[in-house]
Amino acid sequence: MIRQSRFRTRLGAVEISIKTKLGALVVVAVLITTGLALVAFRTGAELRYITVFAMITTLLITQFVAHGLTAPLDEMTTVAKSISHGDFTRRVIGDGRRDELGDLASTINRMADDLEAVDQHRKELVANVSHELRTPIAALRAVLENVVDGVSAADPETMRTALKQTERLSRLVETLLDLSRLDNGVVTLKARRFEVWPYLSGVLKEANLAAGQRRLSSGSGSHTRKDVHLHLDVSPPELTAHADAERLHQVVANLIDNAVKHSPPHGRVTVRARRGAQDESLDLEVQDEGPGIPESEWHKVFERFNRGSAPSKHSSGSDGGTGLGLAIARWAVELHGGRIGVAESTRGCCIRVTLPGIPSSRG
Repeated sequence: MIRQSRFRTRLGAVEISIKTKLGALVVVAVLITTGLALVAFRTGAELRYITVFAMITTLLITQFVAHGLTAPLDEMTTVAKSISHGDFTRRVIGDGRRDELGDLASTINRMADDLEAVDQHRKELVANVSHELRTPIAALRAVLENVVDGVSAADPETMRTALKQTERLSRLVETLLDLSRLDNGVVTLKARRFEVWPYLSGVLKEANLAAGQRRLSSGSGSHTRKDVHLHLDVSPPELTAHADAERLHQVVANLIDNAVKHSPPHGRVTVRARRGAQDESLDLEVQDEGPGIPESEWHKVFERFNRGSAPSKHSSGSDGGTGLGLAIARWAVELHGGRIGVAESTRGCCIRVTLPGIPSSRG
């Protein structure tokens, strides 16, 4: 109520400001006309000359005041036309005025800010979807090419792998509906209890297929990254966790993809899983043997479109990625109420993920 009262008081003062200008214009015009008429009567000057002079003076004053009122409107019209043509970068300069025009200018600038944010969100959404669809498509392509080239037989196991990737593509398309609810904070987690070892084994198997397809996906470079060894370390072997398996897959797949990309030839990427402090919580680490990340850049790692200042010389030069993988991983971890960050490591880079397990309640 206090804020509303202050807003109404300020708005009332704004309305008085323009009304005062218009009222002052009328008063000045009347005073000038009256004064000149009195001068004419006292000096005996012809009234017609006095009338013409009064009209010219009044028109000049009116023109001066009108220019001060209409110039901001011309600027607002120009900015509005730019916004209507998709240019959200322009702003109204005169939004510091303390009248209705200043309030209107501030409103147009806020609208431009909102439209620019929406446009940026749309572009990021397209990039997110493209990034997430790339991994299962690359894995499915690798399976089918192996069958066509005779490397693998079209046995039930191979077909099950291809079917699994197809099902994953279907689930990713369904998650587009979840992304539409992301801004409203109503993305639903489908958490369940699962065994960590077989789950992560499947994720690593898919990552191997995708890594083997990297050269064909990038279109250049001769290093396919097939030489990078993926190692799984789960302790205890019967470890279980409680999380959304699909969202966790996004986290692990993106972390492995990033680690493989920055690994040296014949390097190793280790995925460690340990029991967390709470019931069915999970501590995950993805460790590579690459050049690592300077501590001064740790806070930038999970920003959107951040690709790092010093990419590994071992990775394919054209396969820099979109800079969204770690941002997507952070989003999925935060949906669980967990934490993700760069951990200290004597060699390479280590990304640590902590999932809280069974939460008390989630809205």
